[in-house]
Amino acid sequence: MMHDPLSDAMVNIQNYSNNGKSECTVLIASNMLKNVLEVFKNKGYIADFKEEENRKGGAFNVALIRKISKCGVIKPRFPVQLSDIEKYERRYLPAKGVGHIILSTSQGILTHEEAYEKKIGGVLLAYIY
Repeated sequence: MMHDPLSDAMVNIQNYSNNGKSECTVLIASNMLKNVLEVFKNKGYIADFKEEENRKGGAFNVALIRKISKCGVIKPRFPVQLSDIEKYERRYLPAKGVGHIILSTSQGILTHEEAYEKKIGGVLLAYIY
C-alpha cells in the first residue's frame, strides 16, 4: 500500500539507478512528480521521462543515466524561509555546491539555488545528488 507517491518514486529511481538499469517505471503519476522529474531532467540526473496511461491511471517511464548517487524525500515537509534553506542544505546534501534540494514554492517547483535567485522560500520536498 502506497502512502507517499513521491517517496515511492524516489526509492524506485534510486534502486534502479544503483542496479545499473537504464530505465525505470514509476507507477503513480501526479503533477508534482512530473514537475520534480522535470527538475531532475533539467539538472542532468535523468535523460528523459514519458507519461503513459495504464489501467490504474498514469505512470512515468524514466530513462536513467546512472548519475544519481542518492535521492529521497524530506519528511516532514518543512516550510522554510529563504534564510533557513542553508541549514537544510547542510543537513541533506554532502557538500556545498553538490546536489540540489527541491522546494515547492509559489512560483512552482524549484531547486534551492533557483529559490535563492528569486528570493523566495517554500516547502521542502526532496533532495538529489
